[in-house]
Amino acid sequence: MSAKSVEEAAQYLRVSVSFLNHSRIRGDGPAFYKMGRRVLYEPADLDLWKETRRRRSTSDLNQEAAAA
Repeated sequence: MSAKSVEEAAQYLRVSVSFLNHSRIRGDGPAFYKMGRRVLYEPADLDLWKETRRRRSTSDLNQEAAAA
């Protein structure tokens, strides 16, 4: 599979382009490539990032925040 643009990646992850842009700035989004002005995402990196976001309950988020 070929690399996806920001728009394609957002659609794939079912998030907004703005969410991906802000995640990239914060450094907590999926891994990406910067080619000049273009930002590209590998599908495998999107899948890996999506799996790291998996939670079993909302209390998982509270434990993660307390550890930070």
